[in-house]
Amino acid sequence: MQRRQLLLGGLAAAGLLPAVPAMADIIPLDRISDYFNALSTARASFTQINADGTISTGTLYIHRPGRMRFEYNPPDNALVIAGSGSVAIFDGKSNERRPEQYPLRRTPLQLILEERVDLSRRDMVIAHVEDGPKTIVVAQDPEHPEYGNLQLIFTAPVELRQWIVTDDLGTRTTVVLGDLELGVDLGSRLFNVRYEIDRRGG
Repeated sequence: MQRRQLLLGGLAAAGLLPAVPAMADIIPLDRISDYFNALSTARASFTQINADGTISTGTLYIHRPGRMRFEYNPPDNALVIAGSGSVAIFDGKSNERRPEQYPLRRTPLQLILEERVDLSRRDMVIAHVEDGPKTIVVAQDPEHPEYGNLQLIFTAPVELRQWIVTDDLGTRTTVVLGDLELGVDLGSRLFNVRYEIDRRGG
């Protein structure tokens, strides 16, 4: 699996969502924004479908604003940390101890990690549709659409189930979430890139 595909890099995830009622009303953007703004910490298992069709699994940790951690299970053994305004990708299959790093603001995930999420901002949402039981929102940075976009998939009343990241290279990666465990106690070291580099002897 290419390192960039871990986060920045999808992909119909048909059949991966749990069974829900056949139809549901579309969830308004203000309710979705409120959902993110009320979310402080969360943990969930995830299944990732990569652009080459391979599948990875692991555990996701979210600490809003600005922090996220993907721990990948074997055989990937990779780690992605978003924190302090950057994204660091540690490749579990190489001997390199230092990560590839990118500015968080240049990735679509910045849209849901901002301190104040407001999906009603001008030109931020480029699609907002109902698909049976799901509400789908496609968002991008209105000032930098070249950074890619983020497709968010929700079920009612408001629960994030899946996202598809399309990065600045056009690579698409799908992440399907298990049940989010909210309000969990997450230590700051989980999101500290410098600590992880030092821990690895980099």
